[in-house]
Amino acid sequence: MYLLDTDILIDIQRGHTPAIAWFASLSKIPSIPEFVVMELIQDAQNKQKVRQALQLVAPLPVVWPTETDCARALSDFTAYHLSNNVGLIDALIAACAVGRNATLCTFNVKHYQIIPELNIEQPYSR
Repeated sequence: MYLLDTDILIDIQRGHTPAIAWFASLSKIPSIPEFVVMELIQDAQNKQKVRQALQLVAPLPVVWPTETDCARALSDFTAYHLSNNVGLIDALIAACAVGRNATLCTFNVKHYQIIPELNIEQPYSR
């Protein structure tokens, strides 16, 4: 199972050919953490961009963290925020992936590499 990070969806939104080709080649639709949807909305500069972001993610299954995932996110955030600059949303996204034994597709390896048991994949060339 793949979970997509925000940067992957931004590449698709911007029409980055390798991102679109990779996405089109998938045999199974990837999921996205709800926090990724929130980040896309946060980055939107107007209502039209919000609508475009919501249209982009509409066909994708959205996952929320379980209570166990939230506890893991808190633990990882506490352990790695100061030492490795792990952000709150990144800790929650990572916990969603670990809790589902999913691979997180992202190019933000620096943000996530410290998280134990997290599988990361950079799915195409940039």
